[in-house]
Amino acid sequence: MVLAIRISDVTKRYGSFTAVDRVDLAVEQGEVFGFLGHNGAGKSTMINMLLDFIRPTSGSIEVFGADCRTDGVSARERMGVLPEGYGVYAGLTGRQHVQFAMDSKGVEGDPLDVLDRVGITDAADRDADGYSKGMAQRMVFAMALVGEPELLVLDEPTSGLDPAGAKAMRETILEENERGATVFFSSHILEQIEAVADRVGIMHHGQLAAVDTIDGLREKAGGETKLIVSVSDPDESLPETVEGIDGVESARINDEQQVEVTCAKHVKMDVLLALNGQNSEVLDVTTEEPSLEDLFVEYTRGSE
Repeated sequence: MVLAIRISDVTKRYGSFTAVDRVDLAVEQGEVFGFLGHNGAGKSTMINMLLDFIRPTSGSIEVFGADCRTDGVSARERMGVLPEGYGVYAGLTGRQHVQFAMDSKGVEGDPLDVLDRVGITDAADRDADGYSKGMAQRMVFAMALVGEPELLVLDEPTSGLDPAGAKAMRETILEENERGATVFFSSHILEQIEAVADRVGIMHHGQLAAVDTIDGLREKAGGETKLIVSVSDPDESLPETVEGIDGVESARINDEQQVEVTCAKHVKMDVLLALNGQNSEVLDVTTEEPSLEDLFVEYTRGSE
């Protein structure tokens, strides 16, 4: 297993305040890893240490085996970065920004090819300090893509983007991953992470509250599923029938006269058999799994 990122027992203190507390994390090469956390949870501090913008109080961070503190140049050579709180260079066009990134990395090519990937070729020769927030976000993302980096570190990459821009950003992230790039990105928009991430890490009060696939997080959180069952005769006694099954948390008749059952995954068939045997016939079943937002709330509440 090749690790793109290894974070080992990392702590960051500011005086008596601990922003990051003994975090261990390994991100495999080729992963899309989503990093979640409320404001103040420590995720931006963690990303800034990964980029060597700030130094950990203790512990170590490596990118493809290069220590970010003692061998930062080697680590950054393999990265493309869209940082939080970036600024643009006044008087430089979008094309010139990308050309600057290409020159810095020793990459040859046409900046328009990169700008085309993020959808702002029409604005290539406009001064970037006149760009909207979304356009500037796309331009800095284009700069991060220069040179086909092995690791993309993206802090809130869809910030300022409209829905179409956010969708295009997700598609580009997946394209980069398909060519072999590892992607490490944070977002407060949980749907963005759920759409592309292989695994997710949840930061809370400076600690890593959970790391797993989204399905794995569901299982660890209890694996509860909501069944919405249409039956031929939605009798009011049906919820009571299935509530007696071990693993069923709740059941009710909803406004559409369907039976809604919240239960563990492994008892879904028991629920359906029970509903089908009570002078009624199951006509249709819809399954709703907990969203990443539900899981985020559960894990952060559980670590209070």
